[in-house]
Amino acid sequence: MSVGLVSALPRRRAAAAVTPSPSILRMILALGVLSACAGSGFDVQACSSLLVSRGASADGSVIITYTCDGEFHPHLRYRPAADHEPGDSLEISDWGGKVRGRIPQVPHTHAVVGLMNEHQLAIGETTFGGREELINPDGLFHYWDLMKIALQRARTAREAIDVMTGLVAQYGYRSGGETFSIADPEEAWIMEMIGPGPGRMGAAWVAWRIPDGALAFHANKARIGDFPRDDPERCGYSDLAVSLAIEKGYYDPASGEPFRFCEAYDPATPQSLRYCEARVWSAYRRAAPSQDFSADYHRAVPGARPYPLWIEPDERLAVEDVFALMRDHYEGTPLDMTQGIDAGPYGTPNRWRPLTWSIDSVEYVWERPISTQQTGFSFISQSRNWLPDAIGGLYWYGVDDTYTTCYVPLYCGIDRVPESYTTGRLDRFSWDSAWWVFNFVANFANLRYSMMLPEIQAVQTEIEGRLRVLQPAVEQTALALAESDPDLMTRYLTNYAVMQGEQTVARWRELGEHLITKFNDGYVQREPGEPEDGGYPESWLREVVRVRPERFRLPERPADVPESRLVD
Repeated sequence: MSVGLVSALPRRRAAAAVTPSPSILRMILALGVLSACAGSGFDVQACSSLLVSRGASADGSVIITYTCDGEFHPHLRYRPAADHEPGDSLEISDWGGKVRGRIPQVPHTHAVVGLMNEHQLAIGETTFGGREELINPDGLFHYWDLMKIALQRARTAREAIDVMTGLVAQYGYRSGGETFSIADPEEAWIMEMIGPGPGRMGAAWVAWRIPDGALAFHANKARIGDFPRDDPERCGYSDLAVSLAIEKGYYDPASGEPFRFCEAYDPATPQSLRYCEARVWSAYRRAAPSQDFSADYHRAVPGARPYPLWIEPDERLAVEDVFALMRDHYEGTPLDMTQGIDAGPYGTPNRWRPLTWSIDSVEYVWERPISTQQTGFSFISQSRNWLPDAIGGLYWYGVDDTYTTCYVPLYCGIDRVPESYTTGRLDRFSWDSAWWVFNFVANFANLRYSMMLPEIQAVQTEIEGRLRVLQPAVEQTALALAESDPDLMTRYLTNYAVMQGEQTVARWRELGEHLITKFNDGYVQREPGEPEDGGYPESWLREVVRVRPERFRLPERPADVPESRLVD
C-alpha cells in the first residue's frame, strides 16, 4: 500500500523565523528550464545527481548535487514566504501561460532560494523517461511542478515526499519517469516515480532513505531495484509500484525473480548503460577506489553486475570533494575524454551534439560525462542540523559547465540573490549575465583547452578556496546576529551572498579578457608585445602525419632546381 513518511520521524525543531523584506519582488523560480533535462536517450540533454548522507560527509551535513543540462539560459530566483487566505487557489500552468488546473492553496508557503527552501530542504532530479506508454497526458502535474510545490509546502524530506505523492494521487502525474534527490538536515532520500498511463490518477513510485554513511548517484536511468516493503521507517512506496508492473506484463511473480523497480519500468539497454550508468561508475570509482568498480556493466558486458544503489566512500567527503566529483570527464581512465584524436590537438573533453553518428551504416557514440558544456546551472546543497535553518542551509550555485564554473555560497535565509544570475537571454550575449560570462570563458578555452584550463582552474581554486576560508567567520557572525537581531542577520547574509556572487562574476569577466588577450590569433602572449608561436603538440602532429603522410611533407628541394640555387 502507499506508505506515508511524515509520521515515521519526529518533526525537527523550529528555526528562528526569517521575515523577508516586503520590498523584495515576488519572483518565482523559473522551473521551466528543468524540462530541458528530460530524457535518457542520446538525442536529448540530461542531468546528474549525487546524494551524500550525514555519515558520509566530513562535517556531518547532508549534501545533494544537481546539474541541469540543456540549451537554455537559467535565471536564479528567490520566492519569499507568503500567507494565503482561506479559499485561495494555486494555478498550474503550461509554458505558454495556459492554466491547466487549480488546486487549493495552503495557509502558508515557505521561502525558496533556487531549489532549496528556508528549512534547508533541497530537491534535485534526473529524468529516466522509462516506458512511454505510461505517460498520462491527463495528469495535472509535471515533475517540476511537484518540486516547486514541495519546496513551498514541506519542511522535511519526508514531508516533501508526502506532498509530491499526495498531489499525484489526487490530481495525476503527466511526466515520464523521474528520479528525485531530496535532502534535509537529517536525511537524504532517493525517490523514483512513473505514471500509470492515460486517464489514471496516481503513480508507481518508491522512496528509499540513503543509509547513514552512504552516498548514491543517479544519471537518467532508474536505479532502485528490489526494495523493502515492510520497513516504512526507511522505504515508502505506492499501491501501483508492483501491481502496475504485473498488470502491464513488465513483471511475472511466477518467475521466481525478485521485483526490481528499475528493470520493470526502465529496462536497461546498451545505450542507457553507456550514457547513464557510466556516470554512476565514474562517481563511485572516485569516491571509493578501493572497491575497484568494473566498467563491464556500463559497457553492457553479459553477466556484469549492476552498480549498487548506494556505496560507502573510502573517506568522508568534504564539500570540496563533492565539487571535484561533479567535475569529471573520466580523466585517468580508458574513457578519458581529454585524450585521443577526438580531443583535438589541445585535449578538449567537449563533444558537440548529437552524441551519436553513423559512418557507412555503422553506429558510433561519444561518451557522456558528468561535466558537459550543455549544463545550464548546477548546485551543491548542504543541510546542517547543528545550525539554525537560515544559516545551516547552504546552496552553492554555479552556471554553465561544472568543470569550469565557480560555485558561490547562497544561504537559504537570504532574501535576495545576485542580479547577474537573474538576467540575460539565450539569443543575446551580455556581459551583465553571469551565464554568458562563464560561457564566454568556457567556449573560448576550447581553442587551446590544455593551455587555458590551468589558468581557469587557478582562478576557480582561488575563489572557491577563499570562500571556504571565509565561511566559519561569516557563520559565527551570523550566529551572533541571530540571537540579537534576526532581521540584521538576514541582511548580513544576503549582502554577503550578493557581494560574493557579483565579485565572482566580475573576476570571471577579467579572466575572459585576459584569456582572449593572451591567446589571440594562435599566438601566446608571454609578455605584452612579445607573442610566441603556439604551434601544436608533437603527439597530434604525429597523428596528422600518420593519417596524411604526404599531404604536408616538404620535399628536400624543388623539382628541376639545381642544388646550388637553393637558399638556406
